[in-house]
Amino acid sequence: MTVTITPAVLQDVAGLRQLYFEVYGHGYPVPLGTDPAEMRRLITDPHTHWLVARAGGGDPAGSVVVRTDPGGRIGKLLGLAVHPDHRQGGLAGRLTGAVCSDAFATGAVDSIYATVRVVTAGPQHVVVRHGFRPLGLLPNAVEVAGCESLALFARYADGVLDRRESVPCVPEPIAPLLTAAEETSGIGYAAVRPVEAPGTGLFSGPPVPVTTAMEIVTARSFVRRRFLELFPDPAGRFFPLHSPNAILTPEDGAFEAYAELDPTARSCSLIAVHPYPAAMAHTMEPLMAAVTRTGADYVETLLPLSDTAGLSAFLAAGFVPSALYPAMRRIGDRFHDYVVLSRTNRQIDFRTTAVSALVQPYLTAYLRAWTATYLPLHEVVS
Repeated sequence: MTVTITPAVLQDVAGLRQLYFEVYGHGYPVPLGTDPAEMRRLITDPHTHWLVARAGGGDPAGSVVVRTDPGGRIGKLLGLAVHPDHRQGGLAGRLTGAVCSDAFATGAVDSIYATVRVVTAGPQHVVVRHGFRPLGLLPNAVEVAGCESLALFARYADGVLDRRESVPCVPEPIAPLLTAAEETSGIGYAAVRPVEAPGTGLFSGPPVPVTTAMEIVTARSFVRRRFLELFPDPAGRFFPLHSPNAILTPEDGAFEAYAELDPTARSCSLIAVHPYPAAMAHTMEPLMAAVTRTGADYVETLLPLSDTAGLSAFLAAGFVPSALYPAMRRIGDRFHDYVVLSRTNRQIDFRTTAVSALVQPYLTAYLRAWTATYLPLHEVVS
C-alpha cells in the first residue's frame, strides 16, 4: 500500500488521537496526542511542523512533530508514532527525516533535540540513522507505562558545532559526561580541565539545618507576569520550549524558583532562579518535598557548561549531571554548551531499559556521578 507524507490538517485530529491511542494506550503523557484543543493549536501554529503519513490516502498511519522556539533557535522532535500495521517499512525513519528537513529548511533552527524512550532500542537507532547524536540519559524522567527513563539526542544544522565557545574548566563531577560525549559523538573536550568544586558531595561539609517551609504559587497568569518582570532580558531565562507555571519560594522570600510542573509526566523543570541559582543551595530538601507533593518526583534544570558556581550549587544539592547539549545556545556568532542536571525521588531501576551501545557511555557516566554523590567512598569505608 502506498504511504504518502503530508502536513497535518485540522480534519486529522480525530484520526491522530486514535493513532496515538493504538500505539501508546491511555498512558501517553503528551497533550499533542490526547488533547483536541492543543492538537488544533499546534496544527495551526506557524512554529510547529506536523507531518502525517497516510496509507492509501486514508486514516493516519504515522505522525511526527517538530515544535520550534524561534527565540532560542531550537526545535524538539516529539510525537513520533507509527501504527503497528506499518512498522516494517521504515516509515518512522521517513517521517523523522522529512520533518527535520522541513524545520531546518526555514533557516530559523540551529538544532533539533529528541528525548527517546529506552524501553526498546529501536527508536534510538531511528534517530541516529537520521543525523542525531546521543547526548545523555535522563533516569526516571517520565511516567508513560510506569516510570521510564529517556535518552537525549540532538541533530545540528551545518556548521553549528564548528562555532562552539570553549570552556576552560568544569566541576570534576561533570567530567565523565564530557568523556561520554567525546566517545559517542566525537565532540572534543580534551582541553577542558576538571576542577574540584567545594561542597559538591551530598555529605561533604558540615550539615546545614534547614527548616524553611516552601510555598508554591500556581496561578499561571501571575507566574508568567512575575517571571517576565524579574527576567525582562531573554538572556536570563533561557530554557527553550518551556514556560513556568509555578513559583517555589521559602516563607522569607530569599529566592523565587520558577518551574514548569507536568503532573501527567510527574516531572518538574526548574527554569530559572531569582536572584541566582546558588541562593537555593541549602533549601533543596524542602523544595524537593514541595515538588513531590504536587505529584512530580523527577526534577531537572539546565545550566551553561561555563557556569561553575551554578553547577556546583546543584551538584551540592544532590543533582546528578545527566546530559550534555553542545552548542545549545547561540549568542552572536558563537554557540554555548549546556548541561542537564536531574534528581529523582524514586528508586532507579535500569533492568528493563534497552540502552543502545551509543547511549551506554552516558549510563556509565551517570552511574559514576550518582555513586560519587550518594555513596561517597569515605562514608562506605567507615
